[in-house]
Amino acid sequence: MSNAISVHQKKKRGRPPENGRDPLISTRMPEQDVAALEAWATAHNLSRSEAIRRLIQKGLEESGKND
Repeated sequence: MSNAISVHQKKKRGRPPENGRDPLISTRMPEQDVAALEAWATAHNLSRSEAIRRLIQKGLEESGKND
């Protein structure tokens, strides 16, 4: 008779793997631009990150660069 021993691997510490994740892009903005972004996000019931994504998409669509 054999006893089954289950081994649980511990999660590795550190940065998560980049499998299937979108790249992180960071930027610096003047405080008044951040305030305007926050106001736009709040008015559209969005997170700051989603507001940035949507505003970039709108800008690309308006400039005709989104093929």
